[in-house]
Amino acid sequence: MSDTVVFIPAWNEEENLPAVLDELKAELPDAHVVVVDDGSTDGTAAVAREHGAEVVSLGSNRGLPIGIATGYRWAFDHGYAFCGRVDADGQHRAADLSRLLALVRAGACDVAVGSRFVSGDGYEPYRYRPEGVRRLGTALLRRAMRRVLGRPFADATSGLYAVNAAALPVLAKQFATEAPEVEALIRLSDAGLRVEEVPVDMAPRAGGESKLRGRKALKVVFTVVATLAAARFLASRRQG
Repeated sequence: MSDTVVFIPAWNEEENLPAVLDELKAELPDAHVVVVDDGSTDGTAAVAREHGAEVVSLGSNRGLPIGIATGYRWAFDHGYAFCGRVDADGQHRAADLSRLLALVRAGACDVAVGSRFVSGDGYEPYRYRPEGVRRLGTALLRRAMRRVLGRPFADATSGLYAVNAAALPVLAKQFATEAPEVEALIRLSDAGLRVEEVPVDMAPRAGGESKLRGRKALKVVFTVVATLAAARFLASRRQG
C-alpha cells in the first residue's frame, strides 16, 4: 500500500479530469488517487473510475469546503503518511505536486502550498497578474494574511497542497466558512505547524468555465476578508 494519497475535489469536471488523472499517474505512479465527486450531474465519477481513481461521492452538490474536508478526512481515516491536493480543472501541474510532496517528505515543512505569487529559482516575480476583482481581492488578502498570521503569505487561496500526517487532523475538520483555504492556513498556524509557500506556475483552466466569476468572485473576496477579521477577533479574545 502506498503511503501517499492525492485527492481531487470535482464538480462537473468530466472534460478536464482525464488529463489531470493521466498526468498524476505518470508523475506519481505509486500514489493512490481519490476523486471527491461533489454531486456532479455529468460523467465525472465514471471518468474518474475509468482512469483508475477511487471515487468518494457526496451524493449532492455540497460545495467546495465540504469536498476539501472530505478529502483530508479520507486520507486521515485511512492512515496515509502524506496527502496531496490538486484541483480538477487542469491548472495544477503534477510535477509541481511531486516537488511539494518531496519537501514534506524530507521534513522541510509540514505543509507545502504551491504559490503563483512568490518567486524563486526559475520563477520570475510578477509572472501571474490577476485582473479586475481578483486583483483587488489579492491585495486585500495579502494585507489581511500578514496581520492575522504575523507573516506574509502571497497566495492564500491556492488549492495546490502537500501535507504530512500531522496536518491531516487539522485539515479534516469541517470548514465553517466559504474560504476553506484561508481557514486552513489559520488552523495550521494556530496548531504550530510549519507551512511553506513554494513557487509554481499555474495554467488557465483546461476547459469549461470557472465557478468564480463576476459577483460570485466579489462575494468570495468579502468572505475571505470576513474570515480573517473573525479569526483576528477570536485570537484577541483568547489572548485577553
